[in-house]
Amino acid sequence: MVGTTDGAAMGGSGVTRQISNENDLGLLLLLRALADVVLVGPRTVRAEKYGPARIRADHAAIRGDRPPPPIAVMTSSLDLDFDWPLFTEAAVPTMVFTSESAPADAFAAASKVADVVVVGEDKVDLAAVIDALVERGHTRLLTEGGPGILANIAAEGLLDELCLALSPVLSGGRAGRIMRGPDIDGGLPLHLAHTLTDDDGFLFLRYVVDNA
Repeated sequence: MVGTTDGAAMGGSGVTRQISNENDLGLLLLLRALADVVLVGPRTVRAEKYGPARIRADHAAIRGDRPPPPIAVMTSSLDLDFDWPLFTEAAVPTMVFTSESAPADAFAAASKVADVVVVGEDKVDLAAVIDALVERGHTRLLTEGGPGILANIAAEGLLDELCLALSPVLSGGRAGRIMRGPDIDGGLPLHLAHTLTDDDGFLFLRYVVDNA
């Protein structure tokens, strides 16, 4: 995740690119190279114009002979354009976790281009998503947001680590924080495991959840 010094999770136009830099992107791609799957919500897919994960040449040795990690989108409404490259150009089929309440026509369209998994009746059951991924051998799960997905994962006790890039800018405005969702009773204690900085003044922080 990336946030400004005053806590905004995105720039004025609603995307993270405005508050990021090349080193932040490089770390994101490194985390993808280490991950088994990338979890993301539909709003982030639409706002950031997600495509399939790619492995950079300098990360090839880290990835080995494994294909790029699939993107896994969690959405009950299936309000996505299934003609996007995310679905039509992925080396590994994009995964879509949805609920039994998903519209039938959207479910049919998704099933033609994605690996669709039903988890939950009226909404996506996050714990069931994690269980389904682990059953498939995916144990390194990278969550890229958005704020709603991260908030619910944290609230349900499913978060192990948080990698946060702190952008050296004050954005003002009314942009939301990196988490937007249910309160966490008593807060979620974190332990600072690693800190990096760069010449642009960014801080790259890796936190481990104390009870993870």
